[in-house]
Amino acid sequence: MIERDQISAKYKELYGVEPALVSKSPGRINIIGEHTDYNEGFVLPTAIDKAVYVALGKRNDTEIHLFAEDFNESFQVDLKDVSPTDKGWPNYILGVVNQLKERGYKISGFNLYIDGDIPVGAGLSSSAAVECATGFGLNELFDLNIDRVSIAKIGQLAEHTYAGVKCGIMDQFASVLSKENHVVRLDCRDLSYSYVPLELGDYEIVLLNTNVKHSLASSAYNDRRHSCEKAVALVKEKYPEVNSLRDVTIEMLDEIVRPIDNDSYVKGKFVVEENERLAKACEAMDRGDIQEMGRQMFRAHEGLSKEYEVSCEELDFLVENAKEFPEVLGARMMGGGFGGCTINIVKKGFGQQLVDSISPAYKKEFNLELTPIFVKTDNGSELVY
Repeated sequence: MIERDQISAKYKELYGVEPALVSKSPGRINIIGEHTDYNEGFVLPTAIDKAVYVALGKRNDTEIHLFAEDFNESFQVDLKDVSPTDKGWPNYILGVVNQLKERGYKISGFNLYIDGDIPVGAGLSSSAAVECATGFGLNELFDLNIDRVSIAKIGQLAEHTYAGVKCGIMDQFASVLSKENHVVRLDCRDLSYSYVPLELGDYEIVLLNTNVKHSLASSAYNDRRHSCEKAVALVKEKYPEVNSLRDVTIEMLDEIVRPIDNDSYVKGKFVVEENERLAKACEAMDRGDIQEMGRQMFRAHEGLSKEYEVSCEELDFLVENAKEFPEVLGARMMGGGFGGCTINIVKKGFGQQLVDSISPAYKKEFNLELTPIFVKTDNGSELVY
């Protein structure tokens, strides 16, 4: 947890005055519903108690002054000259500024200091948190009256246009709109959403970070999207009302796609079934049946690994080993795949024992350290002050 006094002190050291405000936006986990977002399906994310913090203040000119604690680096640009930079990190902030300008919002120059405690590269969406903390903060600083869903959309488009990543809406949506002790059941077709209580009782969430990110990730992601689109195109020839895998049934896939393209069939079937698993997990949560929710998570991992083929040896190793412990109700890879974290539903107090049990074997197998991340659910974007 980063202390607000620490943020303010650093801002004052950099810019000579106290910040006008500090906003924060959290990272996220996703309980179930992977690779469903770009297929107009459902996802089940929630924010975690790790966040990006942004301290802001207006300037008397049109300059934007940025400082990132993680990189110990500053960046300056005039408001009228905002464009993508090859430096990387400023793009997540400047992309938001560009979106505000595109929409006709009036802002002046500002100073910004950014810090955070979301582990980078663990698949917890630190980039979305940067965009959303910036959007939320600028909205407050300049009294723009932008609603939360629009702040999430601004963050998503900032990532598309300035960071060059064609992400779905889930990460930004969860970062802005989450509610503590709940998950967001988000419909990625129309962005309608509801909150489902996440009452874990005697259990808690433990993330196990593989500390790997395989280079396959981006090319494989595009291949999977293509397979899904092909399945939809084939079904649409006979059923013109079909617009995405959301509209497709297993029977349609069996009838039309299976005889023509087995890969598109398997990938499409995974997405249809993942939406069904999410619905079952929500029903289980409503009943307070954490065991059933865990079973759906194990099944989801099997599908992600064997059918959608976006897992890797390290992720599979962690899930298979977690299965051996009755104190673990569910485990699966989380995020795009090929590295990052597994999410585990673990008996309270057993998390460290789980890590201690698996770590030596993991180290021996892959020569990698296993990093646990203990998380609680949290609210979406808010002002620290």
